[in-house]
Amino acid sequence: MSGFSPAFERLGAARAAVVLQQQETLAEFLPREDWSADLTARTYTSGGVTVRVSLLGSYAARERTWLWGWANPQFGDAHPAVTPTLVIRAVGERLAIPEFTTPEVDLSWYEGPAGHGGELIAMAAGGVLGGAGYIGAGYDGGSAYLHVDDPQVPHAQWDPVPLPRLLANAASLFPHEPRLTLAGLLSHHRVAYRQTAEQTEVTLPGGGTAHAAFDGLGRFVDWKAELTPAAVPSAVGP
Repeated sequence: MSGFSPAFERLGAARAAVVLQQQETLAEFLPREDWSADLTARTYTSGGVTVRVSLLGSYAARERTWLWGWANPQFGDAHPAVTPTLVIRAVGERLAIPEFTTPEVDLSWYEGPAGHGGELIAMAAGGVLGGAGYIGAGYDGGSAYLHVDDPQVPHAQWDPVPLPRLLANAASLFPHEPRLTLAGLLSHHRVAYRQTAEQTEVTLPGGGTAHAAFDGLGRFVDWKAELTPAAVPSAVGP
């Protein structure tokens, strides 16, 4: 049983596939090599590439807790790397999401598929902020999580091919509402869809339709796409 609040689970489900797709795009852009960070300057550099970042928080491996940047005495909510993330706390207050408003979150209960529960908080926070993804920067005893907010990083584009994989991976991390996870991804890319009790019918950009099927428990079970062949231009005589 999840120790996360229902409100957190729902928000995470709505944004998980979007975040995972953007993480893949970020990984293609930013080399994961020896890195350095200057949080006062809001920069992270890896493999000769520098991006603008802000500080979400950190996960302590021994204590198994998540500490928000605004609650960390080394930073606080006036720090230049923290201020851009305060919208997460505001969203938490508005939507009654305790994981976003509690300074230090106990995650000792977490035994799920992610490396640790802090990864899921970083994912959900990244989903709120949008932007270009997040980075887990390891240090002795844990990991700091940085949000990438830099226009030079490409944004993930609509692609129906990896959708079943993205949806399955997202639902393994946030299994609360797979239909909501799919709806979140489609809405993000402004792709039209219609939901029924058993399936989601998607109008594919460029022509064709797709159907996502769910079982009686609401779990994603199948994806079938029917593409409309592009019209062949007629020959024009001399």
